[in-house]
Amino acid sequence: MLLQIKEEFSRVKGADTLASVAKLMLSREHVFDQQKEHFVGVGLSVKNDIQYVDLISLGTLDASLVHPRECFRHAVEHGVSSIAFIHNHPSGDVEPSPQDEKVTERLIAAGNILGIEVLDHVIVGNESDAFYSFRSRQVGLWL
Repeated sequence: MLLQIKEEFSRVKGADTLASVAKLMLSREHVFDQQKEHFVGVGLSVKNDIQYVDLISLGTLDASLVHPRECFRHAVEHGVSSIAFIHNHPSGDVEPSPQDEKVTERLIAAGNILGIEVLDHVIVGNESDAFYSFRSRQVGLWL
């Protein structure tokens, strides 16, 4: 899967690239797993080249277990410059839940401590091209 992602999206240019990566990953999943939340980390080089894609958590219809320890494990191991997170909402509604907002704040704080910038957290909706970028919609998180 990583090779296919790197062939199609060698460099992350913005939230739309991350949303496309998520859609490609979801399209390869079994139909039953597509109806579960997937929380994914994308490790990036200094030039935003994709270094790895990691399925951090495969949750339920409306939740996934996310902890900074698992989110940054591969980032530290691979020595990446930054990381982006993506997850899907099987309902199709891309608006973040209060839990999504808390997780994003916590991941940004953890990244700051580790010296690994969190570039964005993107939510995609199943069955639509809609996505939500925390970076573009909640700029205050990065101040």
